Amino acid sequence: MTNILKKNVYKAFGLTILSEIPLLELPQTNIVSDGTDIVVEKADLSRLWSEHSNPNEDFVIKKGWVMFHIPKTAIFLVQNGHRILVSPINGAHENEIRLYILGTCMGAILLHRKILPLHGSAIAINGKAYAIVGDSGAGKSTLASAFLKRGFKLLSDDVIPVTLNNEGIPIVTPSYPQQKLWLESLNHFGMESNNYQPLFVRETKFAVPVQSQFVTESLPLAGIFELVKGDKEEIEFQPIQNLKRFYKLYYHTYRNFFIQGFGLMEWHFNTCSKMINKIDFYQLRRPINSFTAYDLTELILNTIKVEEKVQ
Repeated sequence: MTNILKKNVYKAFGLTILSEIPLLELPQTNIVSDGTDIVVEKADLSRLWSEHSNPNEDFVIKKGWVMFHIPKTAIFLVQNGHRILVSPINGAHENEIRLYILGTCMGAILLHRKILPLHGSAIAINGKAYAIVGDSGAGKSTLASAFLKRGFKLLSDDVIPVTLNNEGIPIVTPSYPQQKLWLESLNHFGMESNNYQPLFVRETKFAVPVQSQFVTESLPLAGIFELVKGDKEEIEFQPIQNLKRFYKLYYHTYRNFFIQGFGLMEWHFNTCSKMINKIDFYQLRRPINSFTAYDLTELILNTIKVEEKVQ
């Protein structure tokens, strides 16, 4: 193992990561390579990609691995939940490569390890985790940031790792202490964009470190709030019941198109069936043309108080 690899040891998603590529967003650890869960290395994948890929397709998905190509960035190969190989394209920026390592690659890693990755942000409230899920651009990170402004703490942004304990209780493991916020959201919160690093693919979206408001221990998942855009001027709020919860959990599984190719449909169904009656589940439909993060925060906090009284 090279000296470079020995230096780049990180802890995130409950896993120890040894990386040839510096992963600047992740907390470093002194754990030696013997305890490594994931290895990230550079490799030439061009021949392998030519052998397995089809024209006009960006992903090749097999039971034990997935390979994908991001134009002008890199070819990535994720194997059996333990290994990520990266073949950078000339001129690619490492900031952009890291986005895919910590996003799509990590989503594949978690699925391979039978850890359910939900697409959203997770907040710690009263010793429990609450997930905010939704489509890209729904406002998940902005709503999570509004909670941080109220003094609450973050467990995860973008990819939420969920496992079941021995009692079947869903548990959220912290990912790493960073949010991704659009410039518009920074402006609403009075945060100067000059203080943050723009993400390479979207120059108006920024990496926001939150070390001081990051939870490092796993917490039970008590509720999920689906955030969607609505066409009305007021916030709409409703519980999600029964079998609709199955669909929502599948829909909001990060990179859910990997599930069938990985041979994990039965596992995913069984995991979701054990979860749906252990958590509260709501949909929040927010107005498109107004900033409602503070109002949504208040609504969620009031709902949690009501549910706690009922219990």
